Amino acid sequence: MNNDTLQQLFTPAKLAELLPPGRADEFFEALLGDAAEGAYDIRLSFKQYDPSDNTLEFLLELHERPGKCLACNLTYGLPEVFSRHPLLNIKGLVAEIDKVLGSAASCREWRLGATRQASKALHQIPLIISLA
Repeated sequence: MNNDTLQQLFTPAKLAELLPPGRADEFFEALLGDAAEGAYDIRLSFKQYDPSDNTLEFLLELHERPGKCLACNLTYGLPEVFSRHPLLNIKGLVAEIDKVLGSAASCREWRLGATRQASKALHQIPLIISLA
């Protein structure tokens, strides 16, 4: 397994299928009672495979919505919220990633890392998956 092969498996279309664009609206509807109140859209991206510790790293990207302020929101507590929230269903997302991997590898454990600020309009939450 290498990063090129994984890039071919985890195309932008496949990533959007795994975490549909409308999921952020559902999340904000449940959290705030109105999807329009949400400050960001959530997208999944594949970052890398690290052979030294046999892990995959994906990113939950929080993209600022027009007219909203991502930096003004409390995104640093989100890994804890995201890991438990049933609409985001990270456990189910990892199970779907496992299916995409097929016989090449198997997802063993996962965790969400600390929120990183890539820019004022983009924050990222690492999803690290240990492979068996």
